[in-house]
Amino acid sequence: MTGLVFACVAIAIIPLASILFMVIANGLGGFSLSVFSDLPPAAGMQGGGLRNAIVGTLITCLIGAIISVPFGVLTAIYTIEFGQGNWVAQFVRFCTNVLSGVPSIIAGLFAYGIVVLITGKFSAVAGGVALSVLMLPTIIRTSEEGLKSVPKTTRLAALGVGATNFQSVTQIVLPAAMPFIATGVTLAIARAAGETAPLLFTCLFNQYDIKGLWEPTATLSVLIYNFAISPYKNQQQLAWVAALIILILIMAISITARIVSRRKVY
Repeated sequence: MTGLVFACVAIAIIPLASILFMVIANGLGGFSLSVFSDLPPAAGMQGGGLRNAIVGTLITCLIGAIISVPFGVLTAIYTIEFGQGNWVAQFVRFCTNVLSGVPSIIAGLFAYGIVVLITGKFSAVAGGVALSVLMLPTIIRTSEEGLKSVPKTTRLAALGVGATNFQSVTQIVLPAAMPFIATGVTLAIARAAGETAPLLFTCLFNQYDIKGLWEPTATLSVLIYNFAISPYKNQQQLAWVAALIILILIMAISITARIVSRRKVY
């Protein structure tokens, strides 16, 4: 049985190893400092870089985190600390489960309807709204698990020394659960960084540097989509480089999440 388990693990690792090998083998050759300093080349041109797409990816993920983190953490605090057992908390959990299974393209259509159509333009803000919808379930679930991990005796001890329920949650329980919350945020950002479909409906693309948050914005995932289907080899090479950068970014975020989750505050 041990051998069978190891064999199944090895089979499961094969697709991951294959993806890593292909991305590294095809993207490492075009990896250079100019990738971070130059703009993408026009059709048929040589050279170029991914400066605007890298900046756009970071901005849209940051906007998504700014929107989703407060809502996600506050929702988890309500369902675990203040709404246990009532129908509202159960309904919120049900909605969270449904939202976690919604295809990313639906989140893009949602942001398109409430931001792009109202403002009349594609923008980084619209992309951030779409990503926040995708990030929200992960943040809520991990925050709930983090709050559950705090021993009940800790809450009772705080109440025993005269703290109110609000003070117990904000000053003791929430700081103790912070490593779990930070893990959820980093994992949510890692998922959002690789999304393409919702950004096609919201950010669109921009060949140049971003001028403002309410302007069309280039992102790495959309650039990969555009350049991968291009007939020009230079743009195809940049698509592989962009895929390698996203892979490095996601791995760095995941490792950070692992390190943070090992910390114990209580």
